[in-house]
Amino acid sequence: MSPRRPDLRSVTIDDSGLPPPTPEVEQERRVAIFDLLEDNSFTIPERNGRKVPGGPYDLDLSIRDRRLVFTIRTADDSDLAEFHLSLGPFRQTVKDYFQICESYFDAVKKLPPSRIEAIDMARRGIHNEGARLLQERLEGKAVIDVDTARRLFTLICVLHWGG
Repeated sequence: MSPRRPDLRSVTIDDSGLPPPTPEVEQERRVAIFDLLEDNSFTIPERNGRKVPGGPYDLDLSIRDRRLVFTIRTADDSDLAEFHLSLGPFRQTVKDYFQICESYFDAVKKLPPSRIEAIDMARRGIHNEGARLLQERLEGKAVIDVDTARRLFTLICVLHWGG
């Protein structure tokens, strides 16, 4: 059986106007984009009874007017959809995720493996919560699997870091 073709072929983050990310944040961003492009599930449901062209899609993520914006284009560079999501529902989860990531980065430098593992489990739990929230917020706009949601949540955090 041949591997499934990913639905997203490119992901761009518009971080213009944001302060430069820390090396840790930049690394998280690179890994999330790499993993996302290797394997993702991102489909746009029918709109107003009309079938939507299938992927692969190009995705641009940005923050405009304090809203998270998903801009989706088709392979021929035609605009397909643009979703604006309020950042409010994400704020606490992103804040919690930043705090646990800072604890994790500090722990890696000086704590024993058992403590690092406990912090990492908490970090994964918050990350899963952010992914679940993203899936809920995209309901009716886009259908994404858990792994795609996790990677997109990481990119949302990168945008929040500077926003």
